[in-house]
Amino acid sequence: MSISIVATGDSLLTQRLPRNDKACLTLKQYMEDKDVRFTNFELQVHDFEVSPSAVSGGTWVAARPPVIKDLNWLGFNMYACATNHALDWGQDGLLTTLRHLDEAECIHAGAGHNLAEACQPQYLDVPEGRAALISVCSTGKDWHMAGEQRPDTLGRPGINMLRFQTIHYLPEEDIAQLKKIIAKTDVNARRMQLEKEGFAKPEAGFAIGNIRFEPGDAGTVTTYNERDAARILKAIQEAKRQADVVLLSHHVHEFKGSKKNASADFARDFAHFCIDRGVDAYLGHGPHILRGIEIYKNQPIFYSLGDFIIQNDSVERQPADFYDIYGLGSLNTPSDGFDARSHNGTTGLAANQKVFESVMVSFNVTAGRIDKVDIVPLSLGFEKQRSRKGRPMIAGPAHGEKILQDLQSLSAEYHTNIQIENGRGSIDLH
Repeated sequence: MSISIVATGDSLLTQRLPRNDKACLTLKQYMEDKDVRFTNFELQVHDFEVSPSAVSGGTWVAARPPVIKDLNWLGFNMYACATNHALDWGQDGLLTTLRHLDEAECIHAGAGHNLAEACQPQYLDVPEGRAALISVCSTGKDWHMAGEQRPDTLGRPGINMLRFQTIHYLPEEDIAQLKKIIAKTDVNARRMQLEKEGFAKPEAGFAIGNIRFEPGDAGTVTTYNERDAARILKAIQEAKRQADVVLLSHHVHEFKGSKKNASADFARDFAHFCIDRGVDAYLGHGPHILRGIEIYKNQPIFYSLGDFIIQNDSVERQPADFYDIYGLGSLNTPSDGFDARSHNGTTGLAANQKVFESVMVSFNVTAGRIDKVDIVPLSLGFEKQRSRKGRPMIAGPAHGEKILQDLQSLSAEYHTNIQIENGRGSIDLH
């Protein structure tokens, strides 16, 4: 039994893909001979008949439903839907998106009408077996999480979230000094009142609003929510009994310290948790840049595959809330807002070349074993105009080698040996 897999990072697609584009045709040809073809579906699809949420994942991401046909045409057959943009257009937008995915006969995981549905593994049957996908997100608002159904209460539409806790450690004398400073203002008055009235749970150590401090050596540590992990574990165990290959998709923007290309502690711990429980590959994405690759117990952990498509500045419409952020009004257009946000393309994601450099990876799972990972570098047209910027193509040899050298550097802390030859990369897992 052998199942071949190709995986990419975020597909934030907001415009149609031209079927006669040579770069797209080359990608399509590369993916077509793989059994499982995965991408992260980082958008909502509708015809703007739904109301936007008051806040978004950064942009209120949406596209017309036919973009699903383009992704299917390109070759994708498994989609992760647990992302921080899944509720940019509210629960109606999410449910409309799921309906369109179902109508297009897409296999998708990570979002649903309630928590059980959002957490449920989804399966793809291929000639030599079955692959399972579990989709998880850690970046988002508390109301993004799908709600559990009860005998007397409906569940809540949303996504499958793995929450996390952040604890800031300081020496006891620093905490004592911090308490004295805080006591001079009312900055923490609401927190204290909520605790007194039972609406907030007192934290060990000292809490300022939702910021938690504990005595110890100075530093910050993040840990994943054990209750969420236990729920996801049940999904992994179910998938292991029902499928031959289990893939875990994790959408996570959070990073370590000030290094956006370094995964947060909780994400690394959760990746190991997943592999320890039988997941064959951990597929990370979210920060819109590459992060390193770790080979853990002979299984690959891709902490971030970067972007496959990013058309963040090409959304057709944005709500009033978007324009309010930049002091714009009802006569302004989306381009006015995107230009204001990026200072005419000179700052932010639009000005960061790393956002437009990524990889797709492929590997075979044979009798539960992965012997090799192939890495194909991608260029998303950083130098192009907005109309074509963010659309993927396989990078040329020189550019591809540069992208792979960057990935080598990011993976060095995990002692991962990435071989580079003719602008392509590979990892031997023997």
